[in-house]
Amino acid sequence: MKYYSTRDTAVSLSAAQAVKQGLSRDGGLLTPMEFPKLSEGDLNAMLPMTYQQRAAAIMGLYLTDYSAKELLAFAEKAYGPARFDTSAVAPVRTLDETTHCLELWHGPTSAFKDLALQMLPQLLSAALKKTGETRTACILAATSGDTGKAAMEGFADVEQTKILVFYPKDGVSAVQEAQMLTQRGENVSVCSVVGNFDDTQSGVKRIFSDGALRDELDRRGYFLSSANSINWGRILPQVVYYISAYCDLVRDGNLKLGEKVNFCVPTGNFGDILAGYYARKMGLPVGRLICASNKNDVLTEFLTTGTYDRNRTFYNTMSPSMDILISSNLERLLFDLAGQDGEKVKAYMDQLAMSGSYRVEDGVLEQIRDLFWAGSCGEEGTAAAIAHYYKDCGYLIDTHTAVAADAMAQYRAATGDAAPTVFVSTASPFKFCDSVLKALGETPKGEGIDLIDQLQYATGRSAPWRLAALREKERRFDLSRKKEEMPEVVRAFLK
Repeated sequence: MKYYSTRDTAVSLSAAQAVKQGLSRDGGLLTPMEFPKLSEGDLNAMLPMTYQQRAAAIMGLYLTDYSAKELLAFAEKAYGPARFDTSAVAPVRTLDETTHCLELWHGPTSAFKDLALQMLPQLLSAALKKTGETRTACILAATSGDTGKAAMEGFADVEQTKILVFYPKDGVSAVQEAQMLTQRGENVSVCSVVGNFDDTQSGVKRIFSDGALRDELDRRGYFLSSANSINWGRILPQVVYYISAYCDLVRDGNLKLGEKVNFCVPTGNFGDILAGYYARKMGLPVGRLICASNKNDVLTEFLTTGTYDRNRTFYNTMSPSMDILISSNLERLLFDLAGQDGEKVKAYMDQLAMSGSYRVEDGVLEQIRDLFWAGSCGEEGTAAAIAHYYKDCGYLIDTHTAVAADAMAQYRAATGDAAPTVFVSTASPFKFCDSVLKALGETPKGEGIDLIDQLQYATGRSAPWRLAALREKERRFDLSRKKEEMPEVVRAFLK
């Protein structure tokens, strides 16, 4: 399997090279040249498999320069009992006959990013060996809350790597920030950036495209790679949990093999729902992909009208991991729907960089409308969904999952579609205690990690033990810089 750039199909890299490099040198995203197909027989064969076995089988279709034995060993390490608190890894919770929730927060950082970022370090370490790389990989990541901690946790003390995470100052929850600032590991560091997530993400992309900086780091024995979902090694493990969820629903008698299911996904950077699109492209029986946005509804507008316009007010919301106006992974979708036309995608991205907007052709928009339905949810709707699911269903969800639950209800009301639907739960409610408590009618007594105990007491639910243990951890980092200073932070980190 070879990989090419969304902006230049002349680029041709092996799977190991794509994982190692992360981002194409032309600024495009590396994407497989073909998508293997899964038959009903293939899905049937996966029904009795463990999550780890399914992950190895699915990833092996794309990572053809990795052996099946390697991938299974990686999966068993990434998703084993030492890291995940359930043997199901990504369990499906059934709420009624046609409504299910895919829980992706049972890993070490209590967020869906663990499903990819416990695997990526192993894929990258192997890629360094496969490509004969002697330099140290400097992993750069921009985070809107969850990626940073998950990446630091995954790469902590991994040989031949160093990881530096940037996050928007005052743009993540108190628990998310505490998770990052207390991270252990000799090869990790974190820096807040004055601005929002888009400033942070754009700053990291500029560093990757800075040829002079790359040459300087090369002379010093380093090369840049990415832990963000621009790296194919991040997207591929996410494809797995859509296919695994479907297999679980069939295995447990909630679906018939071949029956279609909808997925409703809360997303800001588009990577999570893109993985669902790729699973569908492989042959998974998916009906509609419902894209759920918060008040920063740039994706809702785009998927509805075909116009992408980031020239709008940026809101800090109670679902901060979705507070994004530049959705990087949308580029991969556009590349696929535009017939792998790299020049056309580059023109879209150039327009976005110059004017902050672009519009796709009617043919592309028609395909988008066939595949996706989009809805957005404001702060009141988010709080109402948390209250409803807790009081009426006995199910406690976080602020991002609540956005998905609300969008799913909007979709059903608008379309009358009664098909089985899975809404995706991307984080533990204990990462957003303040907002969850308020949604339940409680008055927060304190702030940050001090509220974990209050939410446990108010709901009778137990917090993931790693979150509960945060109060005992020492804060290690306190660096904050302007976005223009990000390259210097990289230089200082690699001294």
